[in-house]
Amino acid sequence: MNIEKGDHVEVDYTGKLKDGTVFDSSIEKIAKAAGVHDRNREYQPLAFRVGDGKLIPGFEKGVLGMGSGQKKTVEIPPEEAYGKSGNHPLAGKTLFFELEVRNVQKSR
Repeated sequence: MNIEKGDHVEVDYTGKLKDGTVFDSSIEKIAKAAGVHDRNREYQPLAFRVGDGKLIPGFEKGVLGMGSGQKKTVEIPPEEAYGKSGNHPLAGKTLFFELEVRNVQKSR
């Protein structure tokens, strides 16, 4: 059951920079270890519908073709993340996401 555009998915992720610095994770243990923990946040898999455009394009493209339980690391260039320049702290950076698909609900 490979992920396609329109599917609802739940994905655990850890976002890193090229040097291995963790900037975000859906996994509380990893966020705490990396010093990026936010006590006001609920740590759980990220739920979204693929293709809705609510996430950076590279993240959505990264889950396409994956199946439930599958893990992989995706490299996302600035053009498919937060742009080559701009006000976002991650603008101009290549991002690396370790992904693990927790659940897939196929679109009808």
